[in-house]
Amino acid sequence: MLKIISIDPGKFKCGLILAEISEKKIYEAIILKSELLEDYVRNLNTVEDISKIIIGNGTTSRAIREKLVFCNKEIITFEEKNTTYRAKERYFELFPIKGLKFLIPKEVFILNKNLDAVSALIILEDYCKMKFTLNQNIDFKTWLK
Repeated sequence: MLKIISIDPGKFKCGLILAEISEKKIYEAIILKSELLEDYVRNLNTVEDISKIIIGNGTTSRAIREKLVFCNKEIITFEEKNTTYRAKERYFELFPIKGLKFLIPKEVFILNKNLDAVSALIILEDYCKMKFTLNQNIDFKTWLK
């Protein structure tokens, strides 16, 4: 199974998705400090069969691209316009509100949530022109410290 990494780059934190294209499944979704990204991808590259890396063309994308050259994988810079805005809606597609919570405004459920991994997912979905599903119960807000 060839897997692909998608990254929503940022100055202080990055969203990262590990997905398998033929199955349209997300295997990992995390948010990590930008300075930890290189080591994290290095470790992923040793245990996963990664075919390519997609990086959003926003903040720090050039620097991150340069740091990941060691992978010897195809690195593609892709448009990420409005992914942060779109991440709010996509979050509720992945994690629908159930029960009486439906009566509460949706915005309450995403206050103080980091949606960088969802933005990385949107970059991947836009690049592949298809929607992905969760392989397991993944928390898109997890921080790697």
